Amino acid sequence: MAISLPILEPSPLQDRRKPGWLKVRAPGGANYIRLRSLMRAQNLHTVCEEAHCPNIGECWDDGTATFMVLGDVCTRNCGYCAVAHGKPVWEDREEPERVGRAVATLGLEHVVVTSVNRDDLADGGAAHFAATIRAIRRERPGCQVEVLIPDFQGSAGALQTVIDARPDILNHNTETVPRLYKVARHGGRYERTLELFRRARAAAPALLTKSGIILGLGEERDELVATLRDLRDADVRILTLGQYLRPSARHLPVAKYYHPDEFAELAEIARGLGFAHVESGPLVRSSYHAKQQVQHVGSRRLDGV
Repeated sequence: MAISLPILEPSPLQDRRKPGWLKVRAPGGANYIRLRSLMRAQNLHTVCEEAHCPNIGECWDDGTATFMVLGDVCTRNCGYCAVAHGKPVWEDREEPERVGRAVATLGLEHVVVTSVNRDDLADGGAAHFAATIRAIRRERPGCQVEVLIPDFQGSAGALQTVIDARPDILNHNTETVPRLYKVARHGGRYERTLELFRRARAAAPALLTKSGIILGLGEERDELVATLRDLRDADVRILTLGQYLRPSARHLPVAKYYHPDEFAELAEIARGLGFAHVESGPLVRSSYHAKQQVQHVGSRRLDGV
């Protein structure tokens, strides 16, 4: 049954007065320290650190991380993102092998690989993604590989390069509703996002596809539900919904903090639209519980759902 919830109106003080449900413990466990040391020794980046993810303590203590390849400088300047932007000068052809070795050292069963946008590269970094997938397969056979890819500026060839490397999950974040793309996703195009998923489904019908949306940028409820419908029409199977947290004063302000009950309600709506799995909550990010998400979808497949 749908739950009727009060609308939390934005206020000028919202960014300073975060609700209690957004509090997280400071990182610092043994596994966190071990993983951080490994990243430094291998000269690797993680989106966990670069994007100031609130779940870094939980995930790193659990021995899991999302590797960020192709450097730590993005060619785009999205209004919500904490990753540095500018003109990248970084290209490391040995990075895929180092990621593969790190995955093996950590003994991971599920790994997520993402990147900054590299619009300066002819293929947007697609070949680098493919090389990283192959390196992980060599170093850690049996490990599930999830890639969280940029849109490659709509290049069908670049997308096919990644698909040909046979990732287990193809993820691309929608991030927000179409109306807010101009202010939030500089360089992004809503229709390009949907087309990416349509092309992926046509090229690899059995490939699990996934997308995420951050809430609190100023979207209206009907816009959000319409966006969920668009994603299902493109046959996206896994959905993540999380709260936008302003990285700094120069980023877009938070228009609204969603209550956990609202996230639960939106999850029910999404499941009703046919998503195989929905991860929805204030602190949810694209890679949060990524391994469990795939396990859940796999069990539903076995059950014939």
